[in-house]
Amino acid sequence: MSIIPELDEAAFKAEVLSNPVPLLVEFTAVWCSPCKMLEPIIEQIAGEWADKIKVVKIDVDQCPEIAMQYQIMSVPTLMLFIKSEMRERLTGYQPKDRIVNKLKPHLANI
Repeated sequence: MSIIPELDEAAFKAEVLSNPVPLLVEFTAVWCSPCKMLEPIIEQIAGEWADKIKVVKIDVDQCPEIAMQYQIMSVPTLMLFIKSEMRERLTGYQPKDRIVNKLKPHLANI
């Protein structure tokens, strides 16, 4: 079982859109093999960066309106939100170093 909390649509609005803490959102699906491969990496990042960001996930099948709103065409998709604004987007399986390198510039002053 994942240590990453899964949000529904109401929780997404509360957590992501009104949270001053940077959030990394993993858009995923239970049937997605690359998502399952990515999950241990996301859990590592969540643990290592617990003082900088909060990590959550959204199941695109359970929250289709959010998936449409953010134009999620493929899973996994990672999106970094800072002060309710989407700052970075990565689609598909990514190795940990690539994810970290994309996120670091946005979190350097936090």
